[in-house]
Amino acid sequence: MKPFSSFSDLSAALRSGETTCRQVVEFHLSKISEHNGRLNAFLEVFEQEALENADRIDEKIRSGQAGKLAGMVVGIKDVLVYKGHSSTAGSQILKGFESPYTGTAVDRLVREDAIIIGRQNCDEFAMGSSNENSSYGPAVNGIGQNRVPGGSSGGSAVGVQMEMCRVSLGTDTGGSVRQPASFCGVYGIKPTYSRVSRYGLIAYGSSFDCIGVFSRNTYDMAITLEVMAGKDPFDATSSSEPVPSYSAFGADGPKKTIGIVEETLTMEGIDPQVVKNTEDFIQKLEDRGHTIKKIHTPYLHEALPVYYILTTAEASTNLSRFDGVRYGTRSKDGVNLMEMYEKTRSEGFGAEVKRRIMLGTFVLSANYYDAYFTKAQRVRRLIKNDLKEKFKEVDFILNPTTPSPAFEIGEKTKNLLDLYLADIFTVQAPIGGFPALSIPFGNNREGLPLGIHIMADSFKEKELLDFSKNLEDIS
Repeated sequence: MKPFSSFSDLSAALRSGETTCRQVVEFHLSKISEHNGRLNAFLEVFEQEALENADRIDEKIRSGQAGKLAGMVVGIKDVLVYKGHSSTAGSQILKGFESPYTGTAVDRLVREDAIIIGRQNCDEFAMGSSNENSSYGPAVNGIGQNRVPGGSSGGSAVGVQMEMCRVSLGTDTGGSVRQPASFCGVYGIKPTYSRVSRYGLIAYGSSFDCIGVFSRNTYDMAITLEVMAGKDPFDATSSSEPVPSYSAFGADGPKKTIGIVEETLTMEGIDPQVVKNTEDFIQKLEDRGHTIKKIHTPYLHEALPVYYILTTAEASTNLSRFDGVRYGTRSKDGVNLMEMYEKTRSEGFGAEVKRRIMLGTFVLSANYYDAYFTKAQRVRRLIKNDLKEKFKEVDFILNPTTPSPAFEIGEKTKNLLDLYLADIFTVQAPIGGFPALSIPFGNNREGLPLGIHIMADSFKEKELLDFSKNLEDIS
């Protein structure tokens, strides 16, 4: 099968008979067979099911009844449930669990004839920035050099990077779509909080979690988000805000005013090649007539501790449901109920998940609730209000996606603070609930991909995607 630059081209070829869904699925299965053994991006491949669905959708195409995503091959992160299939959240505590239902985001894709090809590796319960916390072993960046793909949606990023699927669904709590997108040289979008239903997402931090999309171009990302987005009666937090036609790109519209966060280019520890790459991108924007405005965000360094205090607090509550009683793994060594709880959770959860549960329980405890949790909520509001004010002055806020390119597997596991700092540029968007995306731009001297991070005001995904589409020729 010849390569198709976007799903729009592929869709036209399917309808003209130039290719078939079966051939598309076989192409991606061949890529999985070629790469997955060494990259560990997919935990399970639905080979026979995908081929059967491809044949069924080919019939629908021939009869003119196919949905708008007919032929779109999708990988899903292992925190999104899919009826009749395992969903483990990268954890031993859910080993063997089979979902009795399909989450809304996945269901909406399937209803438009997307083909789910498998579930993808991730940090356990989406807690991590490198995909080294998966209990099924780390996913590996397809770029080589023993590099991490980023986390927590590392397997999803690698799946798209190596053409093992056309798009992937990931989740983004503090940067878990955008950071792996940058490390793997692909596109990744986190929508506005509430834009996509969280029904069927195994929760980490419920007021932060968003389902996002990885792709190799803007169109594929846009049409996938377009199908997933919208109000869902199963998720009371989902927004009723109308969903624009994200994939209907207009011509290059009025020039934009883009805010550059000065601190992100001068902070201690940022890779000089990342700074130079970002400055080169800014110059290209100026050459195209966009206005660059330097801005100051006073809470850049407060954002990371706020994020970790609030998400671990929410995780300690969300993960209390995994106790071995109703589903998932149950320890065989407990002699009474309390001991069964303790041993199940000790055996089933990995070190990072235990660490975050303990931190979250601590900040929610009676003696420390006001000192940590309440204060973090107040600073969260300050950060959101500050960014809202900035969006009155600028259309977008731009900075590097990450302070460094992909690092080596094992490089940062001995100093967890260094690992947590990988999210320093991405956490402000989920703290405020704003949409943001990472677009690939350039490589460092070792050939490692670098990304540019662009954030917009709430429900401005259409503007973000239009902007991204008009920049594809320079990215």
